[in-house]
Amino acid sequence: MEQKIIHDITILQTKSTLATPKDIQIVNDLRDTFIANADKAAGLAANMIGQNKQIIVISFSQLPVIMINPQIISQSGAYETQEGCLSLTGIRNTKRYQHIKVKYKDINFKDHTDTFDDFIAQVIQHEIDHCNGILI
Repeated sequence: MEQKIIHDITILQTKSTLATPKDIQIVNDLRDTFIANADKAAGLAANMIGQNKQIIVISFSQLPVIMINPQIISQSGAYETQEGCLSLTGIRNTKRYQHIKVKYKDINFKDHTDTFDDFIAQVIQHEIDHCNGILI
């Protein structure tokens, strides 16, 4: 079910805890909220809907992709950029990496390790920052 986007800095700056299979409703709510906001968001993290779990959703080839407990295990190609955030107003400067390798679980809690580049890598980094309580 679609949830309200959180703007409370205290909630957004709290580091998320690991998700478990018991958190499937949060996964579904996050996906539904992302779909409802797809015209203005390239990704969402669970804390953006008030859930303190390490779950993100990103748009990958027009499809929402869920990443549970994502961790960046390598990165290269640092660059400076500007980003906005659905939970915050304005645009901010930030450092990102052009290439990242991410370890995560899918919606079935199956393990994956994949590499991502360019814009999709930037979105994943932004959402993982949310999981870590880091705001741009």
